[in-house]
Amino acid sequence: MTTSDFDKASNTGFRHLVNATRFSLRGFRAAFRHESAFRQETAGLIVIVPAAVWLGDEAVQVAMLLGVYLLVFVVELLNSGIEAAVDHTSTEQHDLAGRPKDLGSAAVFGALVIFGLVWGAVMLERFG
Repeated sequence: MTTSDFDKASNTGFRHLVNATRFSLRGFRAAFRHESAFRQETAGLIVIVPAAVWLGDEAVQVAMLLGVYLLVFVVELLNSGIEAAVDHTSTEQHDLAGRPKDLGSAAVFGALVIFGLVWGAVMLERFG
């Protein structure tokens, strides 16, 4: 990172878009490198994308099926960020350090439940 990456006054317009994209790609690389759950969810795309296209009757259903899977990605990224920040702060076992990690894990679980409900509803509508 350079000093201009942190200069808010010069980080506008197209430069902001370029920097934001670069930081986002760096985040995806870090998640893929350090988070096995993120790697598993990425591998799941091999099955999820064709299944969504096959299962969805119309474009809106396909978008919904893919969108809830991407929601899991988003929540996983946020959870990984929380875990990294907590681990950076202290490696000591403490309830206040464990709580945000547990809450992040619960958020991922909630996203997975939403994913299951949406996919289940679409399958029930299609086959039930």
